[in-house]
Amino acid sequence: MSNLSITERQVRGVVIVDLDGKITLGESNRQLHEAIRGLVAAGKQNIILNLAKVSAIDSSGLGEIVSAFSTVAAGSGSLKLINLPERVVDLMTITKLYTVFDIYDSEAEGIEGFEPGNEFATQPLDPKVAARAGSSLL
Repeated sequence: MSNLSITERQVRGVVIVDLDGKITLGESNRQLHEAIRGLVAAGKQNIILNLAKVSAIDSSGLGEIVSAFSTVAAGSGSLKLINLPERVVDLMTITKLYTVFDIYDSEAEGIEGFEPGNEFATQPLDPKVAARAGSSLL
């Protein structure tokens, strides 16, 4: 049995994938991989991963998120991340993956990032997190 629940919904032409549980080596990685591949195969190009309820992630889970990014990009799409828990922010900072993804604090901001004329660079999650991220790299 998997430790990850994946639900999909669509808002203003953007598919939001809500993740709940652990993204770790094994079944949960396979589930996430298949969900993203299915969306790309269905022609979905604007995808958001909502990590608000992710309770744990390991290096394999981070690798699967990077793989999802590549899969979506290969399908001429874009993948954004929203609502990252503090532990995920820490791991993304340490691995410098925050420079790869467009990251937003909220669903509304993530959706707006897909709208024409809103070509934002990766957004800091909040000033305190951004400051902590900068100091942890020294």
